[in-house]
Amino acid sequence: MRPGRALISQMKAALSGPVREKLHQAIEMIVQARLRDRNVVVVTGSGPNIHEGVTTLIAELIHKGIVQGVVTSSAVVAHEMAGTLDRVKRVSITDAAKFGLPPGILPRGSVFEITCLSPAQRAMLQSEMPGSWELYERVEEMPGQIIIKAAGNMAWPMGLRTELLAREAQELAAKCGTTVEHVAGLGADSMTIIGAGAGHKVPVIVSVPQLVGGGAVGLAIGDAISNTKRSQLVAQVLAGADVIIESAIALPQEIHDGPFETYTGHGIWAAWEHSSTFSLAGKTLIRIDLDPNLELAWRMEREGFTVQSAVDQGLPKTKATGIPFRMEMSGFARLEGSIPVTADIGVAWPIMAFALEDALGIQLDFISAPQESEEGQLMREWIVDHVGYLDRKKMHERMESHGLGEPSRADSQLLPTPDKQ
Repeated sequence: MRPGRALISQMKAALSGPVREKLHQAIEMIVQARLRDRNVVVVTGSGPNIHEGVTTLIAELIHKGIVQGVVTSSAVVAHEMAGTLDRVKRVSITDAAKFGLPPGILPRGSVFEITCLSPAQRAMLQSEMPGSWELYERVEEMPGQIIIKAAGNMAWPMGLRTELLAREAQELAAKCGTTVEHVAGLGADSMTIIGAGAGHKVPVIVSVPQLVGGGAVGLAIGDAISNTKRSQLVAQVLAGADVIIESAIALPQEIHDGPFETYTGHGIWAAWEHSSTFSLAGKTLIRIDLDPNLELAWRMEREGFTVQSAVDQGLPKTKATGIPFRMEMSGFARLEGSIPVTADIGVAWPIMAFALEDALGIQLDFISAPQESEEGQLMREWIVDHVGYLDRKKMHERMESHGLGEPSRADSQLLPTPDKQ
């Protein structure tokens, strides 16, 4: 599944000259990193990354050796465990008691959702979850709306199943000292980030700021290993990267700086205490973000060191810049190798994908398209039909065949020590 080059040309032409130039710079840095066999890491959240097909594209980039690590959110893991995107039927239930539902359980609008399942899917899931299928059948017969949305979440049975499976994955992870992300990836579809990561031993790790999401999935991920261990794993992935791409994500400063980064972050005392640390110095940090204030802060720093001056004087950066200052603007603006791409991720990623194909001589089997385009709508249908939900039996079998799980590369990497930076 991939859009035509005509759409890519139209999207490029619609970008402003400065944005095209920044995107070109970003692509060139990715290409140069891969030509030198250096790592490219993606830091991504859910939301638009799921809906625009970006997470599915990242999975394809893992398969083709372009991406060597992913830092993501528990919400992405939850959606990917459920199949990324799903068709669901939404109905309004005015009297929950008549449907055997506890009072107060339904969200605003008294909406209840079911996952649209094929007969084969239903048979398989019914063997796992024998209860509540009468409710499913009653909802099937009711008038309602069928939509495509991020998979799992509020729909029965997929939402509940995903949260229950996350707790199973937590137990398995605890037995072998690995992460829920890795265990779930062993049973996930290969066109998910977690599935591609597990298949290629590419580290996929949820960051501490991104733990809240996906209901019990986020709780299971957070409960499986300590926050210190999680932060160390994130630091290991970033330490090994030449290029870091941030895509539609909140609070990235606490990810790319974090407690073990010494150049723009707060790792000085970790290094002082002889903990393993790393530095963003010399790395390329690409951020795809629609907020023009990020680029404005970046430009102000290039023109007059405005952000660094505020840091040096201990002054609030909002006052110094005169703009609403998000936390991540500080480290990003001050890092010499940062590149702001003020564009829709649904546009920027497919443009980058086509350019990487041409520059690196590869062929991608999947490339995303903006969800509002005709090709983007077909892409979303393709994801629903071709990216499946987690196979519980496969997850358990692969854990057993790996001796209760083979840790991903992130579990065994060593961080560079302070005196080796």
